[in-house]
Amino acid sequence: MSEEFDTPHWPVEVKLKKAEKLLEISYDNGRTFRLPAEYLRVESPSAEVQGHGAGQKKIVHGRAHVGIMGVEPVGNYAIRIKFDDLHDSGIFSWRYLYELGDRQEELWAKYLSELEERGLSREPKRRA
Repeated sequence: MSEEFDTPHWPVEVKLKKAEKLLEISYDNGRTFRLPAEYLRVESPSAEVQGHGAGQKKIVHGRAHVGIMGVEPVGNYAIRIKFDDLHDSGIFSWRYLYELGDRQEELWAKYLSELEERGLSREPKRRA
């Protein structure tokens, strides 16, 4: 198994909270993370978001209201999240989800800053 999917912390509970548009994950070290759907969507490990190499990450915008339709296991090392904007190609390893939880404040602030720098919005574009 690659190091990307190996993890020092294993989830003991995963709760999809559709109405709140978030995923709540409790790990074996006692930490619990509440990860909003929008945050998960814009940090998806998919090639669509991350690109195919270092420095190719794309800024996903207009996802303020995205929700999660479902979650399915991928082996015993990850989950696939199905978002209601039909994005479902990212495989979120337990290690990556832990990192997203652990660094949530930092990564979210960076995302908001990058949106502002590019003149983009979290809100979807309105149709004329």
